[in-house]
Amino acid sequence: MASGDITKEIEYDKIEVVQSWSIQVRKATKIMEEQADGSKTELSRGFHRHVIYPFNSVKNDDDSWTHTATDISGEAASVQAIANAAWTDDVKAAYKAMREAQGA
Repeated sequence: MASGDITKEIEYDKIEVVQSWSIQVRKATKIMEEQADGSKTELSRGFHRHVIYPFNSVKNDDDSWTHTATDISGEAASVQAIANAAWTDDVKAAYKAMREAQGA
């Protein structure tokens, strides 16, 4: 890189497990400028947040439930690692039970 070059950097700076099953993800997008001495200066930073759950749960017309596992393959490796560690079989069962108890 040369002095004055502008780059975009993505950083997953917050990954939090809430209520044992909700994973809150904050992605920071940083715009950086290369300095003459090789260091970088941050020009701006923006955030995107989203939450992932172990399942997409839907109550069917016959009052049964369909729990479709969340596809986390598009998430960052660090998010996938935390989801795989946090979403144990017990946590998944508790999430399904909670959703079904909500009734909607």
